[in-house]
Amino acid sequence: MKLLVQLSRIIVAALFIFSGFVKIVDPIGSQYKFQEYFSESVLNMEFLIPYALPFAILLIVAEILLGVMILIGYKPKTTVWSLLILTLIFLFLTWYSAYYNKVTDCGCFGDAIKLTPWETFYKNVILIFLIIILLIKVELIKPIFKGKIPKLITLVSLAFFMFIVQHVLTHLPIIDFRAYAVGKNLEEGMQFPEDGSIPPVHDFMLEDEQADLAPELLKKEKVILIIIYNLDKVDVNGFPAIKEIASKAKQKGYTVYGVSASFTEDLLAAKEKYKLPFNFLFCDETTLKTMIRANPGVIILNKGTVTQKKNWIDVNEIKL
Repeated sequence: MKLLVQLSRIIVAALFIFSGFVKIVDPIGSQYKFQEYFSESVLNMEFLIPYALPFAILLIVAEILLGVMILIGYKPKTTVWSLLILTLIFLFLTWYSAYYNKVTDCGCFGDAIKLTPWETFYKNVILIFLIIILLIKVELIKPIFKGKIPKLITLVSLAFFMFIVQHVLTHLPIIDFRAYAVGKNLEEGMQFPEDGSIPPVHDFMLEDEQADLAPELLKKEKVILIIIYNLDKVDVNGFPAIKEIASKAKQKGYTVYGVSASFTEDLLAAKEKYKLPFNFLFCDETTLKTMIRANPGVIILNKGTVTQKKNWIDVNEIKL
């Protein structure tokens, strides 16, 4: 029984730490996922949508911190009960997604590993079984360090995790698991996999009033896309920096376009108000949110390959 408990402890800790890690490097991705869960078509709890980001951060930090706590054996009884409650929440969400076919990707491992809702549901069932073993024999979970060291590790871990959250929200995800990451070629990402599934890059269109310019722009060597996925939610403090980098880029021969899902009239008004030196193209909002976790943000392409991505606050680091 001791061996079974310790094995369960290691597996549970590893899963929670890994799952929390791949989400904490990109909490905005989890925010979008919870917005989807709270939407009218899923849980119909739209009043919670404005709180999706703090809710996502709370769950992510709790998930990875509890993984650390069970691994080092800090407050085992409280930790195991917390793990059980958290897993039951995930179990309900994944069952609801799977049974009603509402959310096709629950996001339990962020963008790192894609699982179907049923696969995630069964994963959570196994997790609950392992946690129940820990709960039954919680007295066998002993701290791996003596004295106050487990408490100190927990507090330092919490501070470190909150620092990561603050950093990625200010800048961009530390690790980008998406198909639009730096180094990825978008044309290659549009190719259908051998199994016939949806390609990693889909719904990527850059439309003006006449046509889709994406095929043309993906052939060019110097392209800058200014992503403003929603003008109503954009951080206007970023416009001066965006204006400056766009002007410099055009002087150096770059093709510069703004890309947004907002209405053309609103974009034209914003262009005139903030003296933005580029025209706008249309793209689906979900695609833009997937491309970059910034509003506004900057993506640089070289023959379809993403060479640089920056939040507006870091555009001074762009190398033209």
